[in-house]
Amino acid sequence: MEICLFPATLNSWTGDVLVVGMLEGDMEERLKDLEKRCGGSLEQSLKQKMFTAKSGEIASFQLLQSNPSQLVIVGLGEAQKLILDDLRKAAALGARASIGSSGTLGMMLPWETLTSPSAAKAVAEAVRLSLYKDVRFRSAPKPRSTPTKLELIGLPDSAGSDLQAVHPTCAGVELARELVASPPNSLTPASLADTAAQLAHEHGLELKVLERSDCAERGMGAYLAVCQGSDLDPKFIHLTYRPQGPVKRRLALVGKGLTFDSGGYNLKVGTAQIELMKFDMGGSAAVLGAARAIAELRPKGVEVHIIVAACENMINGSAVHPGDIVRAANGTTIEINNTDAEGRLTLADALVYACEQEPDAIVDLATLTGACVIALGDEMAGLWSADEQLAQGLSTAAEAAGEGIWRMPLRSSYKDGLKSLHADLKNTGPRPGGSITAALFLKEFIDDSIPWAHIDIAGTVWSEKGRGLDPSGATGYGVRTLVNWICNQS
Repeated sequence: MEICLFPATLNSWTGDVLVVGMLEGDMEERLKDLEKRCGGSLEQSLKQKMFTAKSGEIASFQLLQSNPSQLVIVGLGEAQKLILDDLRKAAALGARASIGSSGTLGMMLPWETLTSPSAAKAVAEAVRLSLYKDVRFRSAPKPRSTPTKLELIGLPDSAGSDLQAVHPTCAGVELARELVASPPNSLTPASLADTAAQLAHEHGLELKVLERSDCAERGMGAYLAVCQGSDLDPKFIHLTYRPQGPVKRRLALVGKGLTFDSGGYNLKVGTAQIELMKFDMGGSAAVLGAARAIAELRPKGVEVHIIVAACENMINGSAVHPGDIVRAANGTTIEINNTDAEGRLTLADALVYACEQEPDAIVDLATLTGACVIALGDEMAGLWSADEQLAQGLSTAAEAAGEGIWRMPLRSSYKDGLKSLHADLKNTGPRPGGSITAALFLKEFIDDSIPWAHIDIAGTVWSEKGRGLDPSGATGYGVRTLVNWICNQS
């Protein structure tokens, strides 16, 4: 989709579908302008549809004249309460209403009410991402027309400085969505490594893949314990983006990469939705999606290491037992009191490896705990970090991306729940505060001199009914936050 600004007035715009955002209390003036442009009386039609411009309301009209052929009016609520996310949601609603039409989509929103320099980018991202549909596994997908061009009406040329980042960022989100949505018989550890290889080949990244024997030589006993019950070999993936010119900052992104999680001998049963455990590699999808975007954006002065310990957690005669004690790469011994807390075991060795790259900061993303979903629901990810600057930078990046995040406590006294009778640590603590003890477990594998943040995306990685610009299913959560954060470091 081509994306551009249309700084002229509405009267001179030509296109196929026109989307207009309407504020409560501002309908009369807006309707006069629309009636001049589109012809006919809209006020009575909106009354019949009981449209009052409340946030999320939508009214669509097929017009007899050919230009535009469709008018979509979206409610934005009260002007004094308008935030950037409201524009995103309105843009997504309007874009979805345009499905079935081709040609040019015009988007006219009350830009003057919200003086955000990121408004054009946010709306453009919302339009592209809301039109995304994954039909890879359909035997005969239905033909589907969508607009090929987006024009943001009424914005000056100076408002488009961020638009060049829209397509790379959205391509990264869409890659993450496709990875998460892929069935586990399609997306294996090997195919995840193949995806990394394709990114390296197409976008000039460096790639190293450690095989099982390489990981054993490095003493990655925690990671290898998780995959010993699977017939599929693990793949430890290390992608690197190196900028042209001097490196001012070195960052590491670590993504949990469980391509399927059965729970092991602590088998997922009851309401655990084992069939959805293909999304347990959502963290790896996010960091690979971010790598895809960063490789195209080419930020200066920042080197980025993307690390994924990919494997399956399965059950056979060789699978890890509850009660086994394993040794991580840093020498820490871990009693596995729950084989369904496997992600933190893979991350333990991945975080040790990340520290060896001597980065200025490490961020890990993982579908780690159901406890985080209980605490924050499915619209907010949890953020844990002892570093104020890092935590603030990620929070700011997430807000700019429209991705919900909430900082959680790293209360050191909760670490008592991880004490083991025979090993240095247990891999799970008591049920209360489970997302906090999980973060504290990960912290044991971080060099204290390196700023580190953990983001639990268990609730945000998947949406049953869709929300905002996200379709039902995989959301691609985290890509936009990571891209914003990394680009702010350059």
